[in-house]
Amino acid sequence: MRILVVEDDNKIASFVVKGLKQSGFAVDRCADGEEALVLAETTGYDAAVVDVMLPKLDGLSFIQRIRSRKMRVPVIILSAKASVDDRVRGLQAGGDDYLTKPFAFSELIARLQALIRRATQTAEPTRLAVGDVTLDLLTREVARAGQRVELQSREFALLEYLMRHAGRTVTKTMILEHIFDYSFDPQTNVVDVLVHRLRAKMDPDKTRLHTIRGVGYVLRAT
Repeated sequence: MRILVVEDDNKIASFVVKGLKQSGFAVDRCADGEEALVLAETTGYDAAVVDVMLPKLDGLSFIQRIRSRKMRVPVIILSAKASVDDRVRGLQAGGDDYLTKPFAFSELIARLQALIRRATQTAEPTRLAVGDVTLDLLTREVARAGQRVELQSREFALLEYLMRHAGRTVTKTMILEHIFDYSFDPQTNVVDVLVHRLRAKMDPDKTRLHTIRGVGYVLRAT
């Protein structure tokens, strides 16, 4: 899943972006509302984390703009302002949730997951299973045929993405967009390398993770 972080404070932005990436999200970060508006119009995001005090275009104006353009991406507002009136203004502008600074990252993640569940109108599963492969989203434990397998964060994110799309082909571009940042050259072999690493751990007999030549990859139950 891809998150847009709009925060001009480099220290806070670095904290949020790093934590989101470690949690398996792909993240784009920008420092002003105008750049955020361009990204929101050209990229499909699963959620956005938006500061209020931003240069060029403030956070509430950014939210009002995307709402006026019928963009339904869930938005969490970050602000040092904690009064009831400030929270009301944020929600009336089109924000879906309001989190005051300082905040615990675990709370931010929990609120993001709740917003994404609400937006997709589906109950977020805590455990995924495809054939004999299982993945626990809470403990981040992965098993193949009952045997635990240790995965690095990006390997875990790729497996989760493939399992959520089990039986359907996902393209390299889709993987780049949801697992990596756009800073990666689309012509790079980074996806092939990641798939190779995941296959070596999860599918050594090559019966689960299949390559669709010229298209992408598909995970199937054996």
